[in-house]
Amino acid sequence: MLFTDVIRTKRDGGELSDEQIRFFVNGLADESIPAEQVSSLAMAILLNSMTFDETAKLTIAMSESGTVLDWSDAGLDGPVVDKHSTGGVGDKVSFLLAPIAAACGCYVPMISGRGLGHTGGTTDKAESIPGYNTAPDFKTFRRVVKTVGCAVIGQTSDLAPADRRFYAIRDVTATVESLHLITASILSKKIAAGLDALVMDVKVGSGAFMPTDEQTLEMAKSIIATAAKAGLKTSVVLTDMNEVLGTTAGNALEIEESMAYLRDDHRDARLDEVVLALCAEMLVISGLESSVDVAISRCDAAVTSGRAAEIFGKMCAALGGPVDFVDNSGKYLARAPVIVPIHATGYLTNVDVRAVGNAIIELGGGRRKVGESLDLSVGLSDVAPIGTLLDGQRPLAVIHAASQEDAARAEELLLSACKTGDSAPASRAVIDGKIPGP
Repeated sequence: MLFTDVIRTKRDGGELSDEQIRFFVNGLADESIPAEQVSSLAMAILLNSMTFDETAKLTIAMSESGTVLDWSDAGLDGPVVDKHSTGGVGDKVSFLLAPIAAACGCYVPMISGRGLGHTGGTTDKAESIPGYNTAPDFKTFRRVVKTVGCAVIGQTSDLAPADRRFYAIRDVTATVESLHLITASILSKKIAAGLDALVMDVKVGSGAFMPTDEQTLEMAKSIIATAAKAGLKTSVVLTDMNEVLGTTAGNALEIEESMAYLRDDHRDARLDEVVLALCAEMLVISGLESSVDVAISRCDAAVTSGRAAEIFGKMCAALGGPVDFVDNSGKYLARAPVIVPIHATGYLTNVDVRAVGNAIIELGGGRRKVGESLDLSVGLSDVAPIGTLLDGQRPLAVIHAASQEDAARAEELLLSACKTGDSAPASRAVIDGKIPGP
């Protein structure tokens, strides 16, 4: 089979056969198909779409391109359940949700991705922690999940390797926004992880991958339909991404905010609502609780009791990080040499979150090309939420940069991404709804 014929089929609006999809996935995994042809097909899919049947076939093929985990022989006394986000700016939920859910009786084998497009990546953020191994062997991964209750790692070369390569190529070829490719990428990793159930956090708003609410809902339905074809119990929670989630955006800075949350020192209200809603959904979908309200209270208690912080600390140490990281994160995380507050005047009324994410890429905190190394110290802290009155005392945000020149460029981008007015806007719901699986 000639791969140019596969590209031509999709270029001309045709439906890929099972044989063509398998040929493509095999070529991704063994790298026999060059990157330029992969990107060409990705663009054809972005422009001409896929059917749900094609998406399901691509998802299953990519999940089977490497090792598929099986937890049935691990002797676990609770459900294997995970959460995945469609990406956002300031989205550090995974580092909070995994230990909270584990404290409530779940086992969470969280296999995450790197930054994609304008969004930050969980794996990149985890690598801000000195010594933390985001690519352990499967024996170690299974041991940590079983003994600690959760493990947040990156995608290894053995797990859905076809998706791993496709993911990296899409990131730098402007083909991220295909809802079918997002669906296949997310679910292939989760199916390969051997989950009993999955909760999807689908972002809505200016920082979401899908530019309109209609397209976001279409993606949510795509995820649920494809997961059902693959036999994975899934529900979707729609969450707002019209502003940065939490008070930080950037790898090490988000880890620092996460540790403050787990220590119960500071819990940003919007971030807290998203974390508890997703955690509660995990308990409900896995059968540990039948009431969402009871589940939320149970998840909140996992934080206030210190149990979630204890579990994160054990996970961190088991994966090679400092044993005292939760309590002393500040002494381990990289610091940018230039720290500059940015000011504006008036009430913050609107934020182009995609532009904020791109500003972090300009600082060196995100990738412009495959394999590019990141400056994990850069980003934003003290990010003002929409509705804040900005004056000489309260900054719009604080920029952490490698140089004064980088800070000046980021300031320009940040100010152009934010609008102010004479009055505060109406408040917006953080949880936009839920779509249960079939």
